[in-house]
Amino acid sequence: MGKKMFLVMTGLCTAVLLSACGTAAPATVEVTRSVNQTVVVTPTADPNAAAPLPAGSVQINGAGATFPLPVYSAWTFAYQYVDPSVVINYQGIGSGGGKKAIIDGTVDFAGSDSLLKDEEYTSGKDLQMYPMLAGAVVPIYNIKWAKEIPSGTKLPVMILDRQTLVDIYNAKVVTWNDAKILATNPDLAEYLPGEAITAVHRSDGSGTTEIFTKSLTAFSPEWTAGGASAVEWPVDKAGNGMGGKGNQGVAAAVINTPNSIGYVELSYAVSNGMSYASMVNKAGKIVVASAESMSSAMSDFAGSFSEKLTADIVDAPGALSWPIAGYTYIILHTENMSDCIKAQKLLEFLRWALTDPGAAKQASDLGYSVLPEDVRDTVLGKLGEVTCNGTVLLP
Repeated sequence: MGKKMFLVMTGLCTAVLLSACGTAAPATVEVTRSVNQTVVVTPTADPNAAAPLPAGSVQINGAGATFPLPVYSAWTFAYQYVDPSVVINYQGIGSGGGKKAIIDGTVDFAGSDSLLKDEEYTSGKDLQMYPMLAGAVVPIYNIKWAKEIPSGTKLPVMILDRQTLVDIYNAKVVTWNDAKILATNPDLAEYLPGEAITAVHRSDGSGTTEIFTKSLTAFSPEWTAGGASAVEWPVDKAGNGMGGKGNQGVAAAVINTPNSIGYVELSYAVSNGMSYASMVNKAGKIVVASAESMSSAMSDFAGSFSEKLTADIVDAPGALSWPIAGYTYIILHTENMSDCIKAQKLLEFLRWALTDPGAAKQASDLGYSVLPEDVRDTVLGKLGEVTCNGTVLLP
């Protein structure tokens, strides 16, 4: 084959490959026929193909849980490079606020760690919850040590057992040098102060609180305040409780209050450089909150999803499992989304978040645990049932 003919074939094959691989082909392709002659070939456009949407033309609004806010912020930023036509805004206003907003129709989707009640399903008409990730809730603490820490000495991490955590929020363990705390922290004995513990909790309706209080309920029959998104805190009645709005509010309260304890989603503790306790779990093993200990908790409860695709994974029995664990969910309307383009773009974003390796790495780096494959496939199948004007949006 002559050099001129080789150039012709190479140019034509390049044009075909660009079209066949799904990569956006250029508007024109220059094909060299001879040394002194060049023609412009315009690829034949698919008459049925929709024109790409202008950048930023689809605005999707969501609100709700602060528990997943760090990873949702990372995902929505990254997704601008996946589909520039979509701008996704997510506001962390708490699970209670998110559920109200999706029921009232003021957002396109909601985030919640708190499960919808039967009456909320009824009010929302066609709502469905979809687990997106699992996360750890951790006890954070800020202790004013009883004596100066020698230079170069690194104190061990606090260890709390399940009953002691219940006793702190029941206002039965009220100082840091209580015998129950000393029992699991003998190496901290000389440093733990006899000062009163300030127990910080959420002041808003919160899925993080629901996970935390459901855990306390599972830990001990002595916790009688219940497992819900808002409870009457025994520490408030005793005078040593304090409320903070959102995970960020609880973190700020603990940072600014010496000798305090609180509970937040793991990424808030990590991002704020806060100390958080290890736990003695149901199996009697000391565990650290991590993506791995969360995966273990999910595995312990594999197959426990309700017909509404919800499940509790608190106080898991496995030796490696973190005991204060929960799923975080997206809530969608399944039939009544009025803007079908927006609805499809939203579902494509959720599919990307559940399946893209980069999205999974972002979640893991922030301390969340991605869904096991069988759970993820169940969620994707359920997302595939969402319709707009009777048409399935995500085949």
